[in-house]
Amino acid sequence: MSPVIRRVSWGEAAETLKTIRFKVFVEEQSVPVDEELDGMDEVSTHFLATVRDRPVGVARLMPSGQIGRMAVLISYRRHGIGALLLHAAVKEALENGFPEPFLHAQTHALGFYAQNGFSAFGEIFLDAGIEHRAMRYVGDT
Repeated sequence: MSPVIRRVSWGEAAETLKTIRFKVFVEEQSVPVDEELDGMDEVSTHFLATVRDRPVGVARLMPSGQIGRMAVLISYRRHGIGALLLHAAVKEALENGFPEPFLHAQTHALGFYAQNGFSAFGEIFLDAGIEHRAMRYVGDT
């Protein structure tokens, strides 16, 4: 499996990005559609992971330096695709003047983000009914 990560715009890839996000967030995690589509997609930078030209994962970087909407289709998880997407978003953030990109991690994924250079801060909070914790990029560990 050789994933390819590309930077894409919402305008060129909205349907593909939504398909993956809806499958993961709306179908698997029961996030309401109106919470998934928050109005920030058109102003964000998006990343698309493909395997053999099949779209399998997504992430976005918001103008605030926040990384989010990280989603990998279930049959492609645990193959390093999430880490590749995350590193692409971090690189983009750093290159665009955000020294500490940040994200809101679902608590079950805290270890993944910690292994990829993020440190948790603040209290656990609910977003779309799912426990999250804020994390900031502190560098590769």
